[in-house]
Amino acid sequence: MRPIRMLLPYLSQHKARIAVALSCLILAKVANVGVPMVLKWIVDRMSVEKALLAVPFALLIAYGVARLSVTLFTELREFFFAKVTQRSVRRIALQTFEHMHRLSLRFHLARQTGGLTRDIERGTRGISSLMSYLLFSIFPTLVELALVAGVLAWNYDWTFVTITLVTLIAYIAYTITVTEWRTAFRKEMNELDSKANSRAVDSLLNYETVKYFGNEHFEAQRYDQSLQRWERAAVRSQTSLSLLNLGQSLFIAAGASLVMWRAIEGVLSGRMTVGDLVLVNAFLIQLYAPLNHLGVIYREIRQSVADMARMFNLMNEHQEVADRVDATALGATRPAQGEVVFDDVAFSYEPDRQILKGVNFHVPAGKTYAIVGPSGGGKSTLARLLFRFYDVTDGAIRVDGLDVRAYTQASLRAAIGIVPQDTVLFNDTLGYNLRYGNPEASDEAVLGAIRAAHLDAFIEKLPQGLDTTVGERGLKLSGGEKQRVAIARAMLKNPAILIFDEATSALDSESEKAIQTEIRAVSANRTTLIIAHRLSTIVDADCILVMDSGRIVESGTHAELLAAQGLYARLWTLQAETIAEA
Repeated sequence: MRPIRMLLPYLSQHKARIAVALSCLILAKVANVGVPMVLKWIVDRMSVEKALLAVPFALLIAYGVARLSVTLFTELREFFFAKVTQRSVRRIALQTFEHMHRLSLRFHLARQTGGLTRDIERGTRGISSLMSYLLFSIFPTLVELALVAGVLAWNYDWTFVTITLVTLIAYIAYTITVTEWRTAFRKEMNELDSKANSRAVDSLLNYETVKYFGNEHFEAQRYDQSLQRWERAAVRSQTSLSLLNLGQSLFIAAGASLVMWRAIEGVLSGRMTVGDLVLVNAFLIQLYAPLNHLGVIYREIRQSVADMARMFNLMNEHQEVADRVDATALGATRPAQGEVVFDDVAFSYEPDRQILKGVNFHVPAGKTYAIVGPSGGGKSTLARLLFRFYDVTDGAIRVDGLDVRAYTQASLRAAIGIVPQDTVLFNDTLGYNLRYGNPEASDEAVLGAIRAAHLDAFIEKLPQGLDTTVGERGLKLSGGEKQRVAIARAMLKNPAILIFDEATSALDSESEKAIQTEIRAVSANRTTLIIAHRLSTIVDADCILVMDSGRIVESGTHAELLAAQGLYARLWTLQAETIAEA
């Protein structure tokens, strides 16, 4: 019931439409029950010799109106309820999508994209199915059952109602029992379907890696293993469905035969007319026809609820990094200055894996600081913490004098731009990816960012220019081209704080030297953090921080660090020897 309760607030906003739709539904069922009754009157008035004269014209009109009314009110019901369903699906899908973006980086690093998108897809589809089945299958059947039972009880003896109700109760009990038993098979089949889809998506996203190692057959085997498990679950689900259908048909056949036996006996004894026999038979057809699908409907309702539960569980996923109630916007009272302070910061991704250990440094507004050191020392983690992808374990990070946790995440991130080491682009046009830094930017600003990142010559060579699609994750571009796009995108954002995380690692020496000049120009009036592996790119920094094993072990200018003959000097000498040997 929890997913259904979670759905009610979305439906409560459309009370008038729901009331009109339910009214149309009831009128459609009243008309549906009226058709056999008019047919009974017609049959009773007929005579073999003068059939057309014996049937009053009004009855023929009533028969036609009753049949038309069934379709009319059914379509009106759909007309009024369509907006309720689609608006609810849209709002829930949007809220789920927004919530996924609010969840922490930790959640997204652990998730599998294929399974996640399939859960959301099935969840939204489940909402539509649940509304359709509950309101347009179960409820109408109950209304029609009540009407038919009332007519049979009023016009005929108690055996007709008793046989009908006993048959229905036995039918429903059998359907629920068997469906509950086979739900486990369907659930297993869906879980295995999600896993197989996740494995396929993961393999296709890493297409190049598969090709590099010639592991196409290996990937196909892994995918087939998932499909084999799904196949076994699907076979069990289908065979149990056949058992369900067979039992349902048995109950319906037995109940219908008993009711017809009582009707025929009534006609032969003179208690009932031929019209009564036609009426009872028509009622049985109308009543048992939807019951043939009750097993499917009940199973689909259960499946829809299960699919909705998986999606609502995503919506209930804990938001690890959340704004405080009293959070303020960075830059609300005055433009962001960009002063950054790390005050005794400690951080662990996992309790037994500490990354940062008492990190202290102060970056004055407008200064350029570089962070260097061996791989795995925690350099990139500093950028993630500054963006508040995670919250620090101990200590504090302050921007413009306040703890970053005192700001809204949106305002904090709006003040920071980054050029990441691994640039991932959207599967869209080059222009779309460039404008992602500032969707409202003017064409002049975009062209300025393109020139600053030395992308203009590259774009001019493209037949479609900025309308060129970059492919999945930007795979149609080289590493250097993607990094230049990332640099232009960051420049277009025009933030108070800039972070370059190995921003020129994929560039050739000539392009790197040109972009370094632009980086220095862009960094002149804003706070800049440069996380670098190539020490030659940060010799002009106002201060260089040297990290090792999660700590700042040295700091100073390039000349000061060389004179200190510490870790930085050793790294500088090692890189110089490597370049000389090359």
